[in-house]
Parts: sequence; structure tokens; C-alpha cells
Amino acid sequence: MRPAHLLLDVSVDPAVRGLLHTPENPSGDALILAHGAGADCNSPLLIALSEKFADNGYLVLRLDLPFRQKRPKGPPFGDAEKDRAGLRNAVFVMRQRVSGRIFLGGHSYGGRQSSMLCAAEPELAAGLLLLSYPLHPPRKPEQMRTQHFPQLQTPGLFVHGTRDPFGAFKEMEEALRLIPAKTHLLKIDGAGHDLGFKAKASAQELPGRVSDAFQAFFS
Repeated sequence: MRPAHLLLDVSVDPAVRGLLHTPENPSGDALILAHGAGADCNSPLLIALSEKFADNGYLVLRLDLPFRQKRPKGPPFGDAEKDRAGLRNAVFVMRQRVSGRIFLGGHSYGGRQSSMLCAAEPELAAGLLLLSYPLHPPRKPEQMRTQHFPQLQTPGLFVHGTRDPFGAFKEMEEALRLIPAKTHLLKIDGAGHDLGFKAKASAQELPGRVSDAFQAFFS
């Protein structure tokens, strides 16, 4: 039986720290998942997805972003550029461990920073997995976070709840038209920004739905 996870701590600047899920039957591909602004790599959503993807052969790193390495709690004030550098370093570290494709993404803030990094460096990752992309702050639809979308050449699977206050599902559909790369939007009915993961039934079902959609999109 494969171990649930292994601690990864690589001393680069910024450091790459997180938990590594090793597959029993590796496919040669890897996935890096970053947490949201109020969480860390021990987010139950990231744990469940990491376990599911590892079951499907992916080497998965759930990463603590640099801002969270500095502070155990609190939002990422002014740390976005360094957080993207941490994601870039994580890709380089994973390239030393797998021979296949490397996918990048995460929940909310982590996914947004992954997409911004890939817009600037289109060859960095084979694809993006973006969970609850924070399209705008709640109740502030005029503050759209799509400035980099027209430069995004990396294909991406977006997973979004129909009750997400950070962007209505219709808004997400319209925003994805700005992206020249291939995208797919997976709808999670009735879910908010946590993708309904606090509900027991959703917690059991969601990882499989995301994994199936990911496999279909990137196969």
C-alpha cells in the first residue's frame, strides 16, 4: 500500500515545502496543488483531491505557498510575486521526479497565481486545474481578476460552484471566452466557494468528478 504522503522540503529561494502523495502505479505525470488565501496545504479539499489523483497514477504535491511558510495564519499581503516564484520552483522540483507532464493549479488564490504564472510562462506547465477561481471579490463584480486571461495559452479545467460569491457561474462562462487556450468549465450545482466540500455527500463525490473531468479534458 502506498504511503498517504511524504514531507517535501527543498531549500531553494523561495523554498518548496509541502506534502507529496506518491502513486502505487505511477503514470509519469505530476500535479502541483496550491491552497487558497485563508488555508494551507492541509486543506481537506486538497487532501482529498491529492489522494484521488495519486490513486490515478499522478505524483501530487500539495504545496504551502511562500506567504504561508512565513505566517501560519492571515492573508497573503503583498506576497503574490514571491508566491508565483514558489510555484515555479515547485515545477522545477517535480521535473526532477517525473518524466511526463506536469500540471499546476489549486484552490482560489493558489489557482489564480498558477494561472498568472502560466500566462507569463506558457511553456511551464502542460495544463491547469483551477478550483473556484476568484473572479472578483464578493459583491464587487467591477473588480474583475481577468487581466491576464487574454495571454493565457495553457489549457485549463475550471471547477466552479453555482453559488460562489467570488463569481457567478454565468460570469465565469463569459470570462473564459477571454482565454485563447482550450478550457472547460465543470459546474458544481449548489456549491459555494468551498465547492460544497463541507457537505459529507459532496466530499465523497467531488474528487471523483474532478478527476474524471480532468482525465477526459487532458487525455
